[in-house]
Amino acid sequence: MIAVSRYYDDIAEQLLRGATQVLDDAGATHEMFEIPGAFEIPAAIATAMRSPEFSGGRRRFDGYIALGCVIRGETTHYDYVCSEAARGLQDLAVRHCLALGFGILTTENREQAMARAAVDQGNKGADAANACLRMVEFKRFFRMFPR
Repeated sequence: MIAVSRYYDDIAEQLLRGATQVLDDAGATHEMFEIPGAFEIPAAIATAMRSPEFSGGRRRFDGYIALGCVIRGETTHYDYVCSEAARGLQDLAVRHCLALGFGILTTENREQAMARAAVDQGNKGADAANACLRMVEFKRFFRMFPR
C-alpha cells in the first residue's frame, strides 16, 4: 500500500512516480491512497492494517510506503508534524512488525524538497519503495522458521 500526502502535489507526484516505478519493476502489485497530510499517514496505515483479510488468513498488504513532504514554515508546527509522523510510523512498524518504507521528506524549503523527490535527482520515493520491498523479503525469511 502506498499512502501519499498530496499537500504539496508536485512533490508528491515525483515521490509517487519514483515509488511506483520500483514496485512495477519488481512486479509488485500496489494500491495508492491519497491522505490529507503527513500527520495523518500513520492513522491511515493503521486503518489499512486492520482492513479485512483475504482468505487463508493473509493480510491485504505485505508492506506499506509512506510518501509526503513537510516544509518548514514560520512556526513550530513543522516540528510537531515531522516528529509525530515519524514516531507514529516507527511505532506501527515496531509494534506490528510492518514492512515500511519511510518517504516523508522534511525540508527547509521547496527547492530542497524537489531536489530530493524528483525521479531524476534524489528519487526518495524509489528509496522508500526499495526499503519496503527489502523489509518484505526480510519478514518472509523469518517466516520460514517455525517456532
